[in-house]
Amino acid sequence: MDNPESDRIDHIRKMRQFGHNYYMERSEVYRKFVELEAVTFKEGALSKREKELIAIGISIVNDCESCLEWHIREAIRAGADEAQVVEAIGVGLEMGVGPTTVTARFAAAVLEHLVRPER
Repeated sequence: MDNPESDRIDHIRKMRQFGHNYYMERSEVYRKFVELEAVTFKEGALSKREKELIAIGISIVNDCESCLEWHIREAIRAGADEAQVVEAIGVGLEMGVGPTTVTARFAAAVLEHLVRPER
C-alpha cells in the first residue's frame, strides 16, 4: 500500500538534515541544543523508548510533523512497537483536547454570570 505522505516525510527528513548541517557549522546555540537532546534522551529512570513515546505525545500537541517523524522513528529504533506509538499518539490527542475543557468551564461560568447574574 502506497503512503501518500511518503514524499512529505522524505522532504521533512531532507530539510532537517540540511538545517542540522547548516546550524552545526554556524550556531553555538544549535550545537548546545544537540547536546541537550543527547542528554535528554539517554537511558535513565525512564528508558529512551519511554522518553520517545512521551515526545510523540508532545509532538502531537505542538503540531510538529518533523518532530513526529523523528520521534516515531527513534521510538521504534528504541524498541517501541506500533501499538505503543498509537497509544502515545492517543495521549497527545487527549492532552491537546483536554485543556480545552478548562476553557470551556470558564466559558460556562461567563455565560452563567451573564444569563443569571443573580447567582
